[in-house]
Amino acid sequence: MTEQSAPPSTPRRPMPCGAWPSPVTAALVAGKTLTLSEVTAWGQTVYWLERRSAEGGRTVLMRWSEREGVAEALPPQTDIGTRVHEYGGGAYAVGAPGIAYSDRKSGAVWLAEKNTSSGRIAPPRQLAGEAGLRFADLRFDPMGGGLLAVREDHRHNPAEPQAALVALDPGTGPEQNEGLVLVSGADFYAAPALSPDGRLLAWIEWSHPCMPWESTRLCVAALERTASGALAGLGAACVLAGAEGQESLLEPRWTEDGRLLVISDRSGAWSVWQAGRGEAHAGLTPCRVPPGEIGQPAWVFGQRSYQPLPGGACLFLSVRDGESQTVLRRPDGTFLPVPGQPEQCPVPLADGRLVWLDAPPDALPRIMLADMAAEPQQVRSLYHAATAVLQAQDIACPISVRFRVGEGDTPSGHAFFYPPTSRTACVPEGERPPLIVQVHGGPTARAQDSFSFKVQWWTSRGFAVLDVNYGGSTGFGRAWRERLRGQWGVVDVADCIAACAHVVQEGWVDARRIAIRGSSAGGMTVLVALAESSLFAAGVSLYGVTDLRALAAETHKFESRYLDGLIGPWPESEPLYLERSPLCKVARIRAPVLLFQGQEDRVVPLSQARAMADALEKVGTSCTLREFPGEGHGFRQESTIRTAFEEELAFYGRLFGFEPAGAEA
Repeated sequence: MTEQSAPPSTPRRPMPCGAWPSPVTAALVAGKTLTLSEVTAWGQTVYWLERRSAEGGRTVLMRWSEREGVAEALPPQTDIGTRVHEYGGGAYAVGAPGIAYSDRKSGAVWLAEKNTSSGRIAPPRQLAGEAGLRFADLRFDPMGGGLLAVREDHRHNPAEPQAALVALDPGTGPEQNEGLVLVSGADFYAAPALSPDGRLLAWIEWSHPCMPWESTRLCVAALERTASGALAGLGAACVLAGAEGQESLLEPRWTEDGRLLVISDRSGAWSVWQAGRGEAHAGLTPCRVPPGEIGQPAWVFGQRSYQPLPGGACLFLSVRDGESQTVLRRPDGTFLPVPGQPEQCPVPLADGRLVWLDAPPDALPRIMLADMAAEPQQVRSLYHAATAVLQAQDIACPISVRFRVGEGDTPSGHAFFYPPTSRTACVPEGERPPLIVQVHGGPTARAQDSFSFKVQWWTSRGFAVLDVNYGGSTGFGRAWRERLRGQWGVVDVADCIAACAHVVQEGWVDARRIAIRGSSAGGMTVLVALAESSLFAAGVSLYGVTDLRALAAETHKFESRYLDGLIGPWPESEPLYLERSPLCKVARIRAPVLLFQGQEDRVVPLSQARAMADALEKVGTSCTLREFPGEGHGFRQESTIRTAFEEELAFYGRLFGFEPAGAEA
């Protein structure tokens, strides 16, 4: 492993690891950097969401056009978001009628209509909304019939809200507009997709105890319309794929000539398949795609892993050996790499140019626009997540690492290793840097190679970081995902320990100064790893699971049966839930623990963190619990983010014997 070198004009000097002066300040991470997401386009205008920690986590809809540049698309104080499945996504839509969006606080749907003559957006008016109703995956009917949405109804049974695909009529007042139910009966719905001629509706559905990356169904039905073209109902539904279970189907999309595409993992990895023109007898046939896995776990609505384009072209976002790449398949079948590193699959403007959120490993996220047909290709940046620019010599880039898991001799585990990186400081001679092992949540998510402050905050201060794709992570095929089936708290922990042992054996880090941190499901892995291994000198859990029995009894509908696959059927497997829970392993945890928890968390309730802190205190293990009022599952507020980063750094400073440096000038 070669060390990154600084330019001769900025000689580096040895400094205690952890105490390096860093340009990645708390102010930059918490307040001056925006979280960008959900890029789309309508006509020649680009839209995206922008979450602002400095404004209490308010999420704003932004737009860009060649003529007007960048501006907010909606009135000040608008806060966009949805809590369907608690994780949300798909909270806005743009189309010929204007902009529809879900208000984050109330859950109501609002419509800002476009004036047909001037093209200007009118002040928003409430389209639908009642206490207990939530809407997501918003889609305009291209035939002008209204707005499609996934609706979650909490009014009658908040513990098991009813899901449905509904149509919202723009001509109906909000007090009467609960949405016309098009289909219901399954536990979950996602991704409504209208055929280009407006005749057919395709969607994804699934039911307990399955999760969408385990078993879903691809369905289609004929739409019924009034004489004016408004949506009036749905004909008999047909299951095109997934009727026999054990197949994860995601993201149905129609091509311009009326062919239905869908992601399926029936071949052992998510890929794109064709389902004819929505006929029951068509079956699925594989599409020509680039190497890698094409698909993402459906934790949120509105993800885009592929995008059909006019003329038979198609874009694919694939993951291969943990690294993502985006490829354009031309109409002649040849492949062309898309420049940059799109976070989701790009979307086309009306003139054929492509736009996406770029998430490279060595720069802050940005909105990119490209003309792939130009000679040479024209690529430019429209907008950055922050005005501050980090120098390349201060950014740690990932090194893909393979390590052995289980009894085999072939390395099969995967992680990204980030060395400590600074243009002004270096590790003192004869020393090795401390290591932070990072455990992603989900646990069906993945460690990604894009720029992240969760990594750069540490590497710029003299830490190495190891981000592990343990068994269960996506991007490596169904078999790797299913290694975690019935083995949560076992396989994930063993893989993190194996990855850590690998980099220690390679001599890249100091074996005496290793901490492990993770959030949500990753927080549980952290706590169990502390009990199972003496490798770790400290652990930090952010809103992590501590009591699996309580989680099974208290969590929200989307995950209420998730543990059936990860642990075993509840309550039949209660002894196993007890055995796997960190709360039952506290006597074996001797390393100091830091817990961060939002007081309004509805996914992993505050009671779990408090119970863990009390249990650790009783056995004499050092534990600090930091509660944050007004925060849920994942922190949004600037003050919270700043405090969490600074207190975690100070925690390591006390344990590893360094004084954190002040903010770099």
